[in-house]
Formats: sequence, structure tokens, C-alpha cells
Amino acid sequence: MTRYGLLILPATNRVYARAAVDLTRAELEIFGRSALDGRIGELDTEVVGGASYITFTGDGLTERDLAVLGNLSAGYALFEIVGELLRPIEWSRLDRYDDDLLTIQKYPGKTNEQFTKLLLNVTLLASDWAAEMTSRRFRVLDPLCGRGTTLNQALMYGFDAAGIERDQKDVEAYRAFITTWLKQKRVKHRVLESGPVRRERKVVGRRVRIELAPTREEHKAGQTQLLDVVNADTARSAEFFRPETVDLVVADAPYGVQHGSRTAGQGLTRDPLALLADAAPVWARLLRPGGALGISWNTHVASRDDAAAALADAGLTVVDAEPYRALRHRVDQSIMRDVLVARRPA
Repeated sequence: MTRYGLLILPATNRVYARAAVDLTRAELEIFGRSALDGRIGELDTEVVGGASYITFTGDGLTERDLAVLGNLSAGYALFEIVGELLRPIEWSRLDRYDDDLLTIQKYPGKTNEQFTKLLLNVTLLASDWAAEMTSRRFRVLDPLCGRGTTLNQALMYGFDAAGIERDQKDVEAYRAFITTWLKQKRVKHRVLESGPVRRERKVVGRRVRIELAPTREEHKAGQTQLLDVVNADTARSAEFFRPETVDLVVADAPYGVQHGSRTAGQGLTRDPLALLADAAPVWARLLRPGGALGISWNTHVASRDDAAAALADAGLTVVDAEPYRALRHRVDQSIMRDVLVARRPA
């Protein structure tokens, strides 16, 4: 049985850096269970030369397995442990674009990009298509997309990305960022739509749709990705996206500290449960059978049991395995963030 050491990627956020080891251990266990047939075992943590490593055993990891593990949210480098020596192992990632797609945006309330990647990963791994992580082009919807952190991570993976956001300023800021970034990076793309959406002579939202590809060759061959962002209330998502057309729904809910969420019935509220009660049934209908929904929220304003009940009421089955319960972590004094993942039954 081969023993491995995983070096953790340094995090710019010091609070998140302290939680990264435990979070990555849980994420690695989820990878092992869902995509690697349970062939990851004996997880532990060691300090080597002043750096923290997660150690584990792997039974016959193949090139494909290493390509899957290369997408761990905090994975920096992987080594085979041979006695007291560390032998570097070459692995690959899904990343299709330069990493400044994820890091260049800076604004108050931005979700840590390492956590965004973790949330997307554990949601994908709960779906029926976990084993196809490196071969399937998933369609990801962020129904609370803000300025697009999750959308950018989905694009980085080569997936299609869709989002809906009520705040017009956030949508405009994201549109300006992504169109400028695509031009500056000379990424082959085409704006399919940009402007108001009208129905019965009334403006019901605004939308930007962009077709893009990492290379000119892929674009010419029709191997394109679609970015589709709508400025409208998330409870109206089904007016813009067809039922059962989304593989993954991934959302970082408002924390009820700097800003709240809006629901049709209550207006502005700091209660994510009201948001889930209003919108989760809509999100669930957009999921393909076998798809998964992952959401993070502040447990100081809603308990895990209540959030799980809201997802169950929407017809979803909460994934409650032990590693999924180990993703709770502190963000700051007023925010204790947790993650819930649920599946739409096939």
C-alpha cells in the first residue's frame, strides 16, 4: 500500500488557513468515497520541515485518479512517502484558464476562492456523476451568484456556468469584469446576448450570455462553454432556466451580517431559512435527477437541522455522511459557516 503526503496550499485568509487542514481532510475523504471507490485510507496530519501535510494511503492510484485528486481545493503538491523521503508526484488539474480569473477580483464580502472550490467539489461528488469529474462538462447554477466567484470556478473547470442575482450593481460589475478579462486574455469568445429581457412589453430582468473556449481550435470545433447570468430574483429562476437542465446548484447564502437576502413574501430578511423555503423548491426543479445542490450559510442565524429540513421539504435528499458533517468552520466572530449537500433522487 503506497503512502502519500499532500502539501496544503497557503491561504491568504489567515482564519481560513487555520481551518484548511481539517477541511481538506474531510474533502479528501469525500473524494475517496465518491470518485475513487474507497481506495483512500489512513488519513492523518504530519508536520514535515515546518509545513503541514495530510498523509494517506492509496491502493493502486492511477493517472486518472491523480487527475481527480489534483482538483482538491487546498492541494498544493503531492508526494509519495518513501521512508523519510518525499518523492514528488506529477498530477494534473482541470484548470482551463489563468488563475487570475479567480483571484483578481477584490471586494467586501467576496467568498474565499479556496472555499468556493471546495463547495463546488463536494457538491459534484454527491451527484450521480462523481466518477466523471474529469470527463463530463457539468452545468453549474449559482442562484445567488453575486459577482461571480462560483461562476468563475465553474468556467475554470471547463464547465458551463449559469447564475442569477437580484442586485443589478453586482451583475453589472461581474459583466464588466468578465468581458474585460476575456478581451485582455485574448480568450476566444462571443457575446450572444447582453441587455434587458422583455416579456409582454415589460422588462423582467437583464441577461448576459457569452460563448467561450480556452483555445481558438476548441472554439472552431464547437467545444465551447456557455456563461449565462441573469439579473432577477432567485425565486424566479425557473422563468429563465428550463427544468432539469442543471447538474449542480451551488450557492453561498447571505450570512445575515453585512447584507441580507430578499424573498417575495418578506422583502429584505437576514434569515436564510426564509430564502430556502421560498427558493429551494425552484432550484430543485431545475436539477436533473441525480444532480446535487450544495449550500453554505451562517449557523448563527439558522441551525443545520432547520436548513436540512428546508431542503428535504423541497424534495431533496440530504447527504449526511460523516465527512460532510466535518465542513463547519469559523469565518470570523459573527460567522460560523457550514455546508449542506443534497441530491435530487434519480
